[in-house]
Amino acid sequence: MRTFVHGAAVWDVACPRRPSRVAGVTMAGFRVRDLDTLRMVPHPAVTLLVEFGAGSAVMDYAAGRQQRGSIVAGPGLGSGGAVRARGENVECVQVRLSPAIARAVLDVSPADLDGTVVALDDLWGREASRLRERLSEVSSWQERFALTDALLARRHEARPPVDPEVAWAWQRIVAGRGLVRVDGLAAEVGWSRKRLWSRFRSQIGLPPKRAVKLVRFDHAAHRLVAGEGPARVAADAGYADQSHLHRDVVAFTGVTPATVAGEPFLAVDDIAWPSQVTPAAARETATTSVADRT
Repeated sequence: MRTFVHGAAVWDVACPRRPSRVAGVTMAGFRVRDLDTLRMVPHPAVTLLVEFGAGSAVMDYAAGRQQRGSIVAGPGLGSGGAVRARGENVECVQVRLSPAIARAVLDVSPADLDGTVVALDDLWGREASRLRERLSEVSSWQERFALTDALLARRHEARPPVDPEVAWAWQRIVAGRGLVRVDGLAAEVGWSRKRLWSRFRSQIGLPPKRAVKLVRFDHAAHRLVAGEGPARVAADAGYADQSHLHRDVVAFTGVTPATVAGEPFLAVDDIAWPSQVTPAAARETATTSVADRT
């Protein structure tokens, strides 16, 4: 387990020693003693947050709505800077699901989440509460990851996958880091544009063009956090110019690239999901530190 410190927030972060049995699943464990108004930055995955400790995270929406406890969030949650998280003594396993497998695992399409947050109990019922109970009963993070992974694998095997053409199109977008021609995807799978757009939206939860923009933004945002300059990031990530990057970042987060570069929600990814971050060394600031724990 490692520790990430940002202001008053202290995150203990655990990672699985083994990959998931289900391709498209990544997990991390968090223990946060004081989670103070964290901006939720959009990410191209469906997110499950399974809480099991005494504390509880709270999601605050710009419109005044709140959501507590274990949740499921569709891809792109927090667009425009509309969602913040806070809480004390939060303990949870967080799961990121590729949208291509989310429908099988959740038994609901990401499109039905409509970019918002729903209670995990509303989707899984008693199965969600049983998982929380078992996570609280075991003493190690590796046991918690194993329990969660076993449930995800069972649910995934019991339900049909997305159309292979849709899965292929999503993987092309991700592998290309958003640098793909949307109009060419339909031709490559042998479908009409209308058919691909309809199937992709209903099964992945985003239209292809929105998916491309979200994946490109995610890659660019992590490079900003890693300390790269906006001009270089804009050029390498496929933006027309630095102003184009600026507009995209503001649209997704509500803040400028300079502010996004200091976001703890993204910086902690270097610990929890190393594969999500570029190899460049993380930028150190006076208010942020990362240290190994024994």
